Amino acid sequence: MSDINLASIGPVSGVKPAADALKPKTAEQGTFSEWLSQSLSEVDHLQQISDNAAQKLISGESKDIHGTMIAMQKSGIALDLVVEIRNKVIAAYEEVKRMQF
Repeated sequence: MSDINLASIGPVSGVKPAADALKPKTAEQGTFSEWLSQSLSEVDHLQQISDNAAQKLISGESKDIHGTMIAMQKSGIALDLVVEIRNKVIAAYEEVKRMQF
């Protein structure tokens, strides 16, 4: 077996050290409330797209039933996710409320 010179192999680019993942978040990364607000805005936007697509299909302005159904499914899934997140937050709040100090 021949000797391999490992010194000539440089570091892998684009890979961050694991220690970077453990650093605390900075203010630049935003807060939970900002993330939540942005996410709710995105869900609202998906709902509006779905409603517009359905209105165009009903009025005959559009014949794209597949696109309409996809938009409706996207908005439905996004809304289901929001409801599940709300349920988890309420369950966590109730659990904290039941704690005795």
